Amino acid sequence: MTSPSPKISTFHSANAPVIELQNVHYQIPSDQTLLDIIKACNLSVQSEETVAIVGRSGSGKSTLLALMAGLEKPTNGQIRLLGQSLETCSEDERAQIRAQQVGFIFQNFQLMPSMTALENILMPLELFDLPDAKQKAKQALEQVGLSHRANHRPAELSGGEQQRVAIARAFVTEPKVLFADEPTGNLDEETALQIQGLLFDLNRNLNTTLILVTHDSQFANRCDRVLHLTQGHLSESASSGTEIDHA
Repeated sequence: MTSPSPKISTFHSANAPVIELQNVHYQIPSDQTLLDIIKACNLSVQSEETVAIVGRSGSGKSTLLALMAGLEKPTNGQIRLLGQSLETCSEDERAQIRAQQVGFIFQNFQLMPSMTALENILMPLELFDLPDAKQKAKQALEQVGLSHRANHRPAELSGGEQQRVAIARAFVTEPKVLFADEPTGNLDEETALQIQGLLFDLNRNLNTTLILVTHDSQFANRCDRVLHLTQGHLSESASSGTEIDHA
């Protein structure tokens, strides 16, 4: 049996940014030319900060999140995640950083349909053969109030329940950074508020750094900082009274 790959070192000074973007650009081919999605973005995020990224639909918010997480490579510029310069890491090394130090929550939940709620949460723990995996998964399920749904598959759960399972899966490895892409976008208002509260409670309890993409102005304004992505450029505003396009 092949042993798990060694961990990538992510030790860095307590004062160093958890995420740092320096003059980041991202282009894609379009009609025999290049289309600028991200332009000269600079950003520094400290440990335990909560940051919301807002902007119009199609403005590149999810692309920017993918760049920060090392899922995409910038056309130009430098990105550091947890002390690692992503452009100098191999794809395997970037994958190890994500698996060991980073959590993800998505709008469409991305649960494995053939697995139970408990099995979905177990996945990241078993991937690296972490100790007490089943007990940790059960505790995570209890934290999101779904112990009684442990043996139910996603199709047997409501949208809110599925997102609770996804949140438990994201937090069960106690990640240093959590990326959330429209985590309440598919939920009704009441359920969305419950999920928001749960997300911030767990994030605070585990001292995680949260990077959030959302169309919801009230959701964004609960974060420490609100960043606007407009025509590829990133700018910052106060986290109160922010106007956000709901398209």
